[in-house]
Amino acid sequence: MANPLLQVDTLTKSFGDRLLFQDISFGISEGDKIGLIANNGSGKTTLLNILAGKEPYDEGRIVFRNSIRVAYLEQDPVFNPDQTVLEACFNHQNEIVTAIARYEEALASDTQEGLQDAFTQMDLLKAWDYEQRIKQILGKLNIHRLSQKMGELSGGQIKRIALANVLISEPDLILLDEPTNHLDLNMVEWLEDYLSRSAISLLMVTHDRYFLDRVCSKIWELDSSGLYTYEGNYSYFLEKREERISARNAETERAKNLLRKELEWMRRQPQARATKAKSRIDAFYKLEDKARAQKQEDNLRLAAKGLYIGNKIFEARHVTKHFGDLCITKDFSYVFSRYEKMGIVGNNGTGKSTFIKMLLGEMEPDSGDFDIGETVRFGYYSQDGLEFDNQAKVIDVVKDIAEVIDLGDGTRLTASQFLQHFLFAPDKQHNYVYKLSGGEKRRLYLCTVLIKNPNFLVLDEPTNDLDIVTLSILEDYLAQFKGCVIVISHDRYFMDKVTDHLLVFDGKGVITNYPGNYTQYREWKSQEDQKQVESVKPRTSDPHTFKPASPLKNKLTFKEKKELEQLEKEIGLFEKEKGLIEENLSSGTLPSDKLIEASTRYSDLLTLIDDKTFRWMELSERL
Repeated sequence: MANPLLQVDTLTKSFGDRLLFQDISFGISEGDKIGLIANNGSGKTTLLNILAGKEPYDEGRIVFRNSIRVAYLEQDPVFNPDQTVLEACFNHQNEIVTAIARYEEALASDTQEGLQDAFTQMDLLKAWDYEQRIKQILGKLNIHRLSQKMGELSGGQIKRIALANVLISEPDLILLDEPTNHLDLNMVEWLEDYLSRSAISLLMVTHDRYFLDRVCSKIWELDSSGLYTYEGNYSYFLEKREERISARNAETERAKNLLRKELEWMRRQPQARATKAKSRIDAFYKLEDKARAQKQEDNLRLAAKGLYIGNKIFEARHVTKHFGDLCITKDFSYVFSRYEKMGIVGNNGTGKSTFIKMLLGEMEPDSGDFDIGETVRFGYYSQDGLEFDNQAKVIDVVKDIAEVIDLGDGTRLTASQFLQHFLFAPDKQHNYVYKLSGGEKRRLYLCTVLIKNPNFLVLDEPTNDLDIVTLSILEDYLAQFKGCVIVISHDRYFMDKVTDHLLVFDGKGVITNYPGNYTQYREWKSQEDQKQVESVKPRTSDPHTFKPASPLKNKLTFKEKKELEQLEKEIGLFEKEKGLIEENLSSGTLPSDKLIEASTRYSDLLTLIDDKTFRWMELSERL
């Protein structure tokens, strides 16, 4: 049985009269990888904040195992804007950074008091190569300018640095709130592989369903103030959740039938209410609550017609755009078809959002142009489009745009009805905007775009901060949308369901038109990469045919072979010296001056071994 890391009993949390969860109990053990799912505003982030000690709770008990290391990736991390990227990583408080600080403090003091203990702790936490690990993880997350000030970075870059801090510290348990937000598709796949291979336990909130499916072995669902657990991945969760809801609805129907009989009994004796059996009256009110508890599935079909759109949509004609040395597009031409649903993919910084802004006329290309059809009416959902009056009511925000939306089949929905389709219940519609969670504000922003009834939707990262239920509704809406769609998203599941072909940006001005969804593209790309690798491998000659061997371009020179032999000897000697120093330092018999000398030499050896090993690997690959 796995060792427990955390046990939570009868946890309750509310905000005023709004109950988030009540009497929920759960445990997390070593090796658990858990995905937490709920509608926006149900308390996912609040629960993570409570476990991280950043928010109080009303009732219950939370017990962590002694000496456990916990790291938390917040949805909106905050850093000192005056720090550099590297300083932000070293100033991020965790056990390893604290150990490094203690070691450096003891080393710099006159008496070297506590140096032996500090050294032992550094060794125990594997803190000697911490800076190298920082650089490796930041590189994987496409953060390379380590001297750049934090105040100069975008929100996405800050989130990636916070993620790097979490991963570098190698905790026993990590809490992740939307870890894939602001990561491009290659980074998401790298993180997916890293977490699935790692022994770290985790509890995470994410809307990325492929990520959930491939990383998590358990799913927890917050629903109706309770917590439901599913021992399987996201696909298993979908199947079992449907069974749970069906059973719950069947139970509710039975309760409704029984309630009708009880109502008749209550009404027959109004004058004798005081003498009725108290237990039966109490049971009646409990039954009434159960009868009202039927789960309404909110993924109702919306098939908005959109305004009429002609045959001419838009044509990109020899479009070129640069930002300094970065080439976004180079002589790009494309004719967009009627009812086309296109996905745009590429690493961060390759110009996807810039392309969209040129299409919408918000930015001018260096040369070339976009010819837009006269009937095209854009609806644009941008990454930074959340600009609401926080003192306005939700219903008024939508009504200010349109009172009704035409679904195209003779059906018209009022603003209130439209909001209900996107999970804003009538009582929620009269809340002020400032009371909404981040995900709920995103959902409201989506409603303000769709209710304008455009015929060409342009969605730039629409999946960020939206819950899975809302994404399912949006996917159904787009599948039946009678118009054109362009989507930029790192959510592979969403892209697969919504788009029928891709534009792939490589960051060097080349844009590839791929006829298929994202999964098909990745399979094709993997095959092409494999062919590329195989094409540069030396081919074995036919045993029956004499062919003179052709020299390899990168074959080692005589001098490099000698260098490789010397490196092997040097690395062996350095490793042996390192082992001897470790034994002396652990003995506790060295005087203070020798202890300082040995510690300094030990740090130098680690650097030398890293440098020599890197060069050895570089040369070995060319043998």
